[in-house]
Amino acid sequence: MNNDINYKNSPLHGVGLKTLLVEMVDHYGFEILFAYLSINCFKTNPSIDSSVKFLKKTDWAREKVEAFYLYQFKNLPRASSEQFALSPRDRIVPDDQEPGEPAELSLEDAERLREKRDKKSAARGDGKGFRFGKSSDNEGNTYSKDRKNTRTPNDDAKSSSTSKAPSESNVQPWANWENRSKR
Repeated sequence: MNNDINYKNSPLHGVGLKTLLVEMVDHYGFEILFAYLSINCFKTNPSIDSSVKFLKKTDWAREKVEAFYLYQFKNLPRASSEQFALSPRDRIVPDDQEPGEPAELSLEDAERLREKRDKKSAARGDGKGFRFGKSSDNEGNTYSKDRKNTRTPNDDAKSSSTSKAPSESNVQPWANWENRSKR
């Protein structure tokens, strides 16, 4: 019995990231890729080279694009829960599954899908944009609920009493980073 895994059946076998991206951009375009994947490299000044550079550096985005390639562009059936836990490049496609024609996608469908995801997220009570639950005190200060090292109002008092410029104690350090870089 041979224990070797047959990766040759996988549509990602031997396909580089740039080739994969060129195929999808030629078929769908950057606008639809952004609508379905919500990855900024497909919206802000998109190009193949800049997208490849970003995707090579960012694992979560690359895996998202590779999964999109497998299940939308190559139209394979959904992966089993066991295979889904693996990254798309490591998944094993059964011998009886063959890649199909690319799925027909539209911006309207992407918007409906986004609305559906938003409703699911709201039903679960997920806080949009926050990794941890947030709470605030009577003065409007925001604190994290789930972190071990949570800030307290006493921490704010300590930092403002030791700061040399009291007028800058309430200023966020990164609030005006754009303004500083333009000088």
